[in-house]
Amino acid sequence: MPRVWEVPVHDSTRVRDARVAAEHASAAAGLDGSRTAAASLVATELATNLLRHAAGGRVLVEVVPPPVLVAGQDAAPVVQIAAVDHGPGIADVAAAFDDGFSTADSLGAGLGTCRRAADDFALHSVVGRGTVALARIGAPVPAAAPGGRSLTAGVRAGGVNVPFGGAEYSGDAWGWVAAEDRVTLMLADGLGHGPEAARASTAAVDALRGAAGLGPGETLRLLHGALSGTRGAAVAVAQVDLRAGRLRFAGVGDIGARLCAAGKWRALVSRPGIVGVHRPGTLREEEADWADDRLLVLHSDGLPSRWTPPPEACRPAVDPAVTAAVTVRDAVSSARPVRDDTTVAVLTSNPSDRS
Repeated sequence: MPRVWEVPVHDSTRVRDARVAAEHASAAAGLDGSRTAAASLVATELATNLLRHAAGGRVLVEVVPPPVLVAGQDAAPVVQIAAVDHGPGIADVAAAFDDGFSTADSLGAGLGTCRRAADDFALHSVVGRGTVALARIGAPVPAAAPGGRSLTAGVRAGGVNVPFGGAEYSGDAWGWVAAEDRVTLMLADGLGHGPEAARASTAAVDALRGAAGLGPGETLRLLHGALSGTRGAAVAVAQVDLRAGRLRFAGVGDIGARLCAAGKWRALVSRPGIVGVHRPGTLREEEADWADDRLLVLHSDGLPSRWTPPPEACRPAVDPAVTAAVTVRDAVSSARPVRDDTTVAVLTSNPSDRS
């Protein structure tokens, strides 16, 4: 089941909690001693930075799929550590990575240390709105097969999963698979929340591994059978054919889907129903062009029902998990609290100069 460690960091005692969460996640991902030590170090540094520079925030630790897939190769999970805050932001992001740079009378080695220790590190900050720092620790991105770069390495995926009320398990789960020239991204929201919802969404992720060669509609039919006996889930499936440059989408239930093309957002519509309990008789697929400027967002109903991505969210060059974390942070506030588990999964292009 999708275990997520959410650590609010508002005093120094929670720095240890962030470190312990990273160690538990490393064990769940099967990381060796050196990579576990790296995850522990990154979690400690990011939590400490929240206190020093943002007067607090939260650290989200989870085991996620890798950001890039290569068809025909096993995808080892990685530990993802995200530090999210509503602090003052960083005016010069590039300089913040330099050792010795600090705005809080500290040694200024935190972000540089994190980038060196992590296998993948990204930072997004806007003055007056806050910062998201995100690290992944695990197996390196798979190498291309002999003869050239795999087409499926031309896209990246990432997500953030926040359990409702700080629960141990989230009823949401996302996953993705690759086959030949296609990648398929799925987001499942188990009915309700808690362990039973988590079992339903986990069953969807497990079944997705056997559906890499199927289209979105066929995948939903397969998942319907796999989720029978669970309480069911809302599920959305998006598939990109890299050779044809086409996106296909189908969904059942209350999963939001937004596609950005040429700077404009378009909603993709799901059908009413519950996968595993009541599936529509027909599953209509939507299609759209896919190119390097495209960005797809899938989200569960933990976000406000009328949420619409702002224009600045259409940034394919940004790490997709960072986009997901910023989306969750900015869509939720004390005036607009979450009502359920909240997950955002993002798919973007990955041109060769960014792989």
